[in-house]
Amino acid sequence: MLHTALSLLLTSMVGYGLAVYDFKGKNLIFTIVLIVMMIPVEILILPLYKLAIGIQIINTHLGVILPFVVAPTSIFFFRQYAASLPRELLDAGRIDGCGEFKLFFRIMMPLMIPAFGAMGILQAMFSWNSFVWPLIVLRSNEMLTLPIGLQSLLTPYGNNYDLLFPGAVMSVIPIIILFIFNQKAFISGLTVGGVKG
Repeated sequence: MLHTALSLLLTSMVGYGLAVYDFKGKNLIFTIVLIVMMIPVEILILPLYKLAIGIQIINTHLGVILPFVVAPTSIFFFRQYAASLPRELLDAGRIDGCGEFKLFFRIMMPLMIPAFGAMGILQAMFSWNSFVWPLIVLRSNEMLTLPIGLQSLLTPYGNNYDLLFPGAVMSVIPIIILFIFNQKAFISGLTVGGVKG
């Protein structure tokens, strides 16, 4: 869940910055975000693996978390959501003496709770179900994630269904619990911008 929390914090700040502030190179940065969204993850695996070796994060939790902590899809989502929020609240906060970080954490972040709910569930599902990158980065059996552990129960010599089925059920339970607690924010976050009747 550290991956999800870090991802939500960083991508919401980047998306908010791209939506609210006018600065030189803003459109270029947003174009790069859109281009990175179109690149398949498989193309990035080899350069990311070389980078992970270079900064010595192989077989660590940081090696699994760090490469995908700032997802371009989340940046795009938060940018679109923040662009729909009223700018007058920012002006009122600045008049009251709020700094830029205080404006984000005290005013904008509470308004973005539906977006946090939606992206929190999606990011948690992505990090919980990630298979290929942890399989490449992690070496020791103690560090392996649950999807890799379940895959290791399927062998050419026989499948261990006694552990596979309970493990599959246990792998779904955290996401179901997360959805139950975030259901209202998830639905309202995904329907923002829809047609109002």
